[in-house]
Amino acid sequence: MGLDAESVIERRRLKRRVTIWRIAAVVLGLLFVGLVVFGNRQLTGSTSILPHVARISVGGIITDDRKMLELIDRVGKARQVKAVILDINSPGGTTTGGEAMYDAIRRLAQKKPVVATCGTLATSAAYIVALATDRIFVYGNTITGSVGVIFQWVNVIELLNTLGIEVEEVKSGPLKAVPSPFEPTDERARAVTEEMVEDAKVWFVDLVETRRKIQPNAIPGLTEGRIYSGRQAVDYKLVDQIGDERTALSWLAKERGLPAGLKVLQWKPKEESTGLFGWMLGSGVEIFGLSSSKIAALLGQASATLELDGLVSVWHPASN
Repeated sequence: MGLDAESVIERRRLKRRVTIWRIAAVVLGLLFVGLVVFGNRQLTGSTSILPHVARISVGGIITDDRKMLELIDRVGKARQVKAVILDINSPGGTTTGGEAMYDAIRRLAQKKPVVATCGTLATSAAYIVALATDRIFVYGNTITGSVGVIFQWVNVIELLNTLGIEVEEVKSGPLKAVPSPFEPTDERARAVTEEMVEDAKVWFVDLVETRRKIQPNAIPGLTEGRIYSGRQAVDYKLVDQIGDERTALSWLAKERGLPAGLKVLQWKPKEESTGLFGWMLGSGVEIFGLSSSKIAALLGQASATLELDGLVSVWHPASN
């Protein structure tokens, strides 16, 4: 009996030790997941309580991005931010996207000094964004300008005829849903479209005239939508100065009284929770036999096929 009692006690001790190790393994597993998910994330300006200069990157295609607009407003309210650098490298985007960012940056500029540093591209809607700042810095070979807008549509009538497809429709009026890819563009439809494009162009040109205090008609090719190198843009007063982020910081210190030694911290839009699928893509696991990097690449290719709607203020080199 004594031996059986000792055996029972020993089993209980062993069971407790196994349970402790299991709990420890779960805790370590959770810590590992935390490192995977958050280990590569860098602290951003939004996490700092120390005075600093906020850097906001404006890249890719500019759209009416709610997260970006909220970010600009948050930076404006942040007491620890003493100045803002917009790091621009974009060919442009939708005209409304550029207009929305322009308005948000002007609100920001009423609270803090704001400058733009431009990389390879700062054209069209990206130039609209730069116009909202107190000073524009470019590299000598930055491509900028391309003042104007474009409205494009595809005519697929011949293709549909070849395939034997006929599109039928009932419209409330002759100018509803024109121009259309499914019918020839008549004079009235083209005239209405040209009127809308011209209206947006006048708005853009007036913005350049007001913000840069220049006469647009005196700048070669400006009203025709041409592009300029950074050096040309400085000569025509479309931008202010050749220089990078260090040059911008020096200007802020000299002209806006920015305290010396402040760090530049990146501010980013808030990320929405991606859930389990997003974590799987970010953690390196395989899904249906495909690596997370391969899935991300496929998703990127799919998103690249989406087209911009509405008036577009974007520059791209002509292709044959």
